[in-house]
Amino acid sequence: MIGPEGILGIVGHPVAHSLSPALHNWALAGNGLPKAYFRWDIRPERLVDFVAAVRTLGIKGVSVTIPHKVEMMDLVDEVTDEARAVGAVNTLFWKDDALVGGNTDVFGFLAPLKLGGRMPTSALVLGVGGAARAVVFGLRREGAEVLVAGRDRRRAEKFARMTGTRAVDWQERGQVQAQLLVNATPLGMSGAQEAMSPWPCGLVGFEAVYDLVYNPVQTVLLNQARAEGRVVFSGLDMFVHQAQAQFRLWTGREFGEDQARVFLHGLLARMTRP
Repeated sequence: MIGPEGILGIVGHPVAHSLSPALHNWALAGNGLPKAYFRWDIRPERLVDFVAAVRTLGIKGVSVTIPHKVEMMDLVDEVTDEARAVGAVNTLFWKDDALVGGNTDVFGFLAPLKLGGRMPTSALVLGVGGAARAVVFGLRREGAEVLVAGRDRRRAEKFARMTGTRAVDWQERGQVQAQLLVNATPLGMSGAQEAMSPWPCGLVGFEAVYDLVYNPVQTVLLNQARAEGRVVFSGLDMFVHQAQAQFRLWTGREFGEDQARVFLHGLLARMTRP
């Protein structure tokens, strides 16, 4: 029987689509750990009660996804420097008796670029939501000059002021040239937006393209980038690396990056099979 100290999980609303339970339970089994990872669909108005339950039960660790990443900052005992700088928490873990909010999205985003030797000096980030926060923070920390574009001009300008970047008009994004193009919008995601691309023209001027969408793995944007000879990075790469960092925090163990990618590719293939 698994006690509270063996319980992990993800909290969000909704969370039925999340691949985190499958990946973490695969990693737990592979390490022979007597733990289990669950999903908790919690509405925003019940988040305070959920965190109280985490404290009371001593639940080992929690992944935090939309729409709770910002509000969670005010519900923990401590916030890591990185999470505070990004303005979002995606991981809960214990440090002694303190419940800590951390952020592994920055590590997850940067790791594939570093491993591939493709850390850019300039980038255009499409999207100005929570995912874009981690992307912009990570790129600027590594010294890159970052431009941002969002479909809502006013929101994009506010985001740019907040992150120390410069906003370009969404309709003019195709005129921008930079080493790296990052899609941090849901355009291309499985479902109603799968056939859509956030990019309106050719990719001249970009050396690499990074699409944070991971379902489907091969998005319209990444297919275009490959066809035009660009280096590509999938959202699945970021997902695996940020999960590795969480798993390490909770268990002190590792899981194989390549094996995890193979597992997830197989899982996604089964999910999309008619």
